Amino acid sequence: MSKSSEKFKLEIGNKELCLEIKNLAEQASGSIFVRYGDTVVLSTAVMSPNTPSQNFFPLTVDYEERYYAAGKIKGSRYMKREGRPSDRAILNGRLIDRTIRPRFPKEFFREVQVVTTVLSWDGQNEPDTIGIIAASMALSLSNIPWLGPLAAVRVGRINNEFVLNPSVETQEESEFELIISGNFKKDELIINMIEGQGDEVAENLIVEATEFAKPYLKQIIDFQNQVISKFAKPKAEITKENPEIINTAKEFLKGKLDQILFERDKDLRNQQETDLKQQLIDLIEEKYPNQISPRVLFSLFDDETDRVMTKNILEQDKRPDNRNSDQLREISCEVDVLPRTHGSGLFSRGQTTALSILTLGAPGDQQLLEGMEISGKKRFMLHYNFPPYSVGEVKPMRGPGRREIGHGSIGEKALLPLIPKAEDFPYTIRVVSEILSSNGSSSMASISGASLALMDAGVPIKSQAAGIAIGLVMDEETEKFCVLTDIQGPEDHHGDMDFKVAGTRKGITVIQMDVKISGITQEILKIALEKARKARLQILDITEKAISKPREKLSPYAPRILTIQINPNKIREVVGPGGKIINEIVSETGATIDIEQTGLIFITAETEDSAQKALKWIENITHETRVGETFQAKVTRLFDFGAMAEYLPNQEGLIHISELADYRVKKVEDIVKIGDIVPVKVIGIDQQGRTNLSLKEMLKDKNNDGGKTSFPKERGN
Repeated sequence: MSKSSEKFKLEIGNKELCLEIKNLAEQASGSIFVRYGDTVVLSTAVMSPNTPSQNFFPLTVDYEERYYAAGKIKGSRYMKREGRPSDRAILNGRLIDRTIRPRFPKEFFREVQVVTTVLSWDGQNEPDTIGIIAASMALSLSNIPWLGPLAAVRVGRINNEFVLNPSVETQEESEFELIISGNFKKDELIINMIEGQGDEVAENLIVEATEFAKPYLKQIIDFQNQVISKFAKPKAEITKENPEIINTAKEFLKGKLDQILFERDKDLRNQQETDLKQQLIDLIEEKYPNQISPRVLFSLFDDETDRVMTKNILEQDKRPDNRNSDQLREISCEVDVLPRTHGSGLFSRGQTTALSILTLGAPGDQQLLEGMEISGKKRFMLHYNFPPYSVGEVKPMRGPGRREIGHGSIGEKALLPLIPKAEDFPYTIRVVSEILSSNGSSSMASISGASLALMDAGVPIKSQAAGIAIGLVMDEETEKFCVLTDIQGPEDHHGDMDFKVAGTRKGITVIQMDVKISGITQEILKIALEKARKARLQILDITEKAISKPREKLSPYAPRILTIQINPNKIREVVGPGGKIINEIVSETGATIDIEQTGLIFITAETEDSAQKALKWIENITHETRVGETFQAKVTRLFDFGAMAEYLPNQEGLIHISELADYRVKKVEDIVKIGDIVPVKVIGIDQQGRTNLSLKEMLKDKNNDGGKTSFPKERGN
């Protein structure tokens, strides 16, 4: 069978977007090659033939980086294959997942896997937004039930102008970057995913960025539809459940869910929910034996709970914990929680508590980044831990999963614009957020906790930051909606949106939105951003009472860093042959020494004394000797024509026999011996950098100053 290929091209953002249908991944349910610039991704979608028994939609989204895409061979000496996904790959996979997941029909439960593989990367055009378009096309062309297509673009802002799909190089100049994905209802933009970061960005700029993106998103949607109309497979039918059974189940649940939903005690609410689910299963099994899967009933239970919560909020402004739509949960916070850590902050909001601990390290403690897209170092890290006990569950404790990596990343992005530059504060900074209890918005609690820990540690951040999760309930039939401030667990689970917004008093540093409905309008986005701004200011009013500015001094348990700038040509003298000198300094002082190619040296030690000792050692090694300087020198070697003396570590000079005394010396040994400590003066440095010393001049100077030192006599006289 010949491998046919058809290409479709669209000019977008001064570059060509190419959709290529190749009969290559022919056993996948749907596949597409997408090219933008010289970045190429392959996306495939596969649907399992059977419906699993679990009561959730089993969607798996994998984003695969390949080193060959960037022309690299990476890994250890013994392993050159790609290993576990990098953090960047995991985050891009989550980005695609959050975009496509809301568009699957609620009644669809067959297992689906979407794999997006980067085949070529040109170093300028990011594969993440291309991956979203590719996943949209793979699903749209397949027989998998999916309500697409979706488009995605990246928006930057450079010199007060919005820029479409800025290159990697120009992103460094951008005030912020925003990834926007969505579709259209007639001519109205329906946004179903936003993610972005920036340096204290005003809310109105976020809304303006979506307006800027709107025509480009429309072009990409229309472009996809042209291809879909020609090549899409017929969609698989979704099995309809017996309506009589569904109605019986709904009737049984009527009036029972309100009491459970509005139970304030989480453990009691969970137990009541479990009991009611079992009663529902028993009833249906008794009336309709073996006619419906428990999975369907569990899904119906969730849908009915969603409906009850939405109805109560829209009609009575009544949330599960009886707050109104704009009300924050009770907040408490404190700093200096742990005695021996370098900084700590505790932040609680309702039943969500985050303990953030900060550690300062040497510049050499920076994380090395090595991936398909990124190579370099990272000096600020925020790691998020979500143990099972935080939600009252028993689970095995393994390494960080995708969720932990994702939540850590959003916290890191939120605080990064506030972190001082390395030249002002050379420490490596690591914050760990331990979620002790969670009932919604734990990632946003981590940002507030980490901000407190940074100030407690004395890190000179520009200001405090805070985060808030904004929710939404909507009746899609009537389009009536309510935007909720500070959502907790039930509102996150049964609501329609989780919109995380973090920043300072001046503006936004990070946002991330995902929805469970088809999407939101720009009107809802504007309302959500304004509610987030007001809530953020309220939170900062509270956290600033705990600590309003960074401490003036670091913790006594934090390492001390001293810096010295040396001539780059002197680096080899500090290192020594085979690292001999630097290893000796480290061994003797206990300091850690990091040397940059520019000659900037960082000395990190547990105590100020150790750091000063190492600094003095390096100063002596790298000292640029000048004529006229005086030293106490140690005689190291004797010759017929004079003596060699070490006047600084690893720096020797010659005391010529004529410079040992003001009279004629017959033998060098008559004046000095190896090991003697003698005062010397630098009297010359030749073109080869060799230093000439004088004992005679030094002693003469002392006599001229009124000293009683006499010239050395010959030994034995």
